[in-house]
Amino acid sequence: MQMINSSTDRNRRRYSLRQSLLSKYLLIVLCALLIVPLGIPAILIAVSLQTRADNRDASLYDSNRLERMWHEEAARLDNAAPEAIDAALNRVKAAYPKAELFWVDASGATRLKLPDTIGVPASWSASDAVAFMKGTSGSGVFTVVAFLGDKPGGGFMTLQLDRAEMRKAGGPPTSRTYLLLLAAILLVLGLFLFVSLLFFYRIRRRLVRLETAMTAPAETGIPLPVDAMRMDEIGRLEHAFNAMIGQLERSRKREAKEEALRRDLIAKLSHDLRTPLTAIRSHAFSLGQEALSVKGKESLELIDRKVDSLGRLIDNLFSFTLLTSGQYPYHPQRVDIVRLARMHMAGWYPAFEQAGFEIDTDLPEEAVCWNVDPQWLERVLDNYLQNVLRHARDGRYIGLRVSGEAGGRIVIADRGPGMEAASKEKGAGIGLSIAALMLKDMRLRSIFRSGASGTEVHIFPDSTLTG
Repeated sequence: MQMINSSTDRNRRRYSLRQSLLSKYLLIVLCALLIVPLGIPAILIAVSLQTRADNRDASLYDSNRLERMWHEEAARLDNAAPEAIDAALNRVKAAYPKAELFWVDASGATRLKLPDTIGVPASWSASDAVAFMKGTSGSGVFTVVAFLGDKPGGGFMTLQLDRAEMRKAGGPPTSRTYLLLLAAILLVLGLFLFVSLLFFYRIRRRLVRLETAMTAPAETGIPLPVDAMRMDEIGRLEHAFNAMIGQLERSRKREAKEEALRRDLIAKLSHDLRTPLTAIRSHAFSLGQEALSVKGKESLELIDRKVDSLGRLIDNLFSFTLLTSGQYPYHPQRVDIVRLARMHMAGWYPAFEQAGFEIDTDLPEEAVCWNVDPQWLERVLDNYLQNVLRHARDGRYIGLRVSGEAGGRIVIADRGPGMEAASKEKGAGIGLSIAALMLKDMRLRSIFRSGASGTEVHIFPDSTLTG
């Protein structure tokens, strides 16, 4: 069994090495390096063939060779028929396309001109021949005149070739050789660059696709998986990315299930605890009608206070569950917050007066309107005022003011020991969490300024959430 596993591991390593991007790029580099030892001999062979052809052209257009060839050809045509002379000149014309050829018979008549446009006399006299020879001497035209049969009196034939054409055809082959070598090098370099760019372009395209999948999540907030078609380095990254997405999706479903169970449990507990709390509060009220000792009255007051705290905690838990699940009813409308604050403070006035608080209100005469749910805003104010009554009794001060500047602002102030100070009534902070959630949904914001001399809560529209 161990041997089978080790063999499987070796096969996996070989497979991954064969599929590796590094192996593919090294193969490209190796092919580029092999082109040099294989391509140089091929280039040298091509250059050698081109040089040989250039040398052959150079020998054909050598002036001495041309002159010797022309005289030998004229010697072979001794007493030849005119047709044979014409055929010989046509053969020479085929070998030297740029040459101008003609021959004159023994009577001085021009018999054949190649090409026909050559400007020579139709019949020749001695003076014509002398003038022709003087005209070609020292000019840029190479001219060879040979007597037919290599003897005077039998006619003559003439070959003319531009010396510039002779130099071009018989010139050094270096320029063409260099051009051929440069073209071959550029071809190899261009091929290597093209293959390399194609290789990296495909890598970049796959990485961009993976980046797009990472930065464009689905409606659930988790990215969608990508198609992993290869098992190279990027392919393994894609498989790892898909595995991570699977884990995130399973975690999300498990968390959603646990959240649903938690909310259901809180809702059931909130409902089930209300019945015994009602019974405890009823019996505590009945017990308060009886004659009790001082210590008994203190215990009864403590029971009543703790029952109220527990009731508020249950209400807060139930409200928090509804808010986080989006099931708390929300009905926004245009509300005058000055009127709402005045009426709400009037409802809390007896509680603060009974606790000995100094009540300070500063409410403007003009209306300040917000588009909010009045019951939600009242719940927020209740939570903050309740905190002042529970945790800032030492300061004996409650201030409420409303201003219409910058869209409106509600400020609740106390002179308690501050939010960082210890308090016997301090709870889990669910009331503040509920207030924060409600303010966010109403596009409002709260800022706390707290210290040893008191706490201020500022409520105002959040400009980052408007629109």
